Amino acid sequence: MGELNLNDGAIVYIDTAPIIYSIECHPKYMTVLQSLWTKVNANEISLFSSELLWLEISVKPLKANNQPIIDIYTELLTNSIQLISIYQSILKSAAQLRSTTKLKTPDAIHAATAISYGCNIFLTNDRGFQNTPRLPVVVLDQVIQS
Repeated sequence: MGELNLNDGAIVYIDTAPIIYSIECHPKYMTVLQSLWTKVNANEISLFSSELLWLEISVKPLKANNQPIIDIYTELLTNSIQLISIYQSILKSAAQLRSTTKLKTPDAIHAATAISYGCNIFLTNDRGFQNTPRLPVVVLDQVIQS
């Protein structure tokens, strides 16, 4: 099993799946993700995502009326991740990405946000991001297989 290469001072953009895997303690990914959270908690790296993350991670727990999980997500998003607003400039960049890649709108917003904030790593488990120009993608499944 591989490891995440997270240099001190890294600016990491986190996509939705790694957040869900972390909160749900997904056995396949927990060992790899533990190094991320250790570095975040030690303030050795910066962790960013789009405010869109709120929407994406909240739907399932809201449908299930699972307030404890909603509270855990709220705590994580409030204290460990710097959420970036969806500005018009990001939407314009996302539209440009959609016109030149196969990214759907939410993914294009995530990619445009990470690019606009100069993130060193885009942590995801979606291989669809790999053909996005200027996006330093790290796919969890590929890390595990290395």
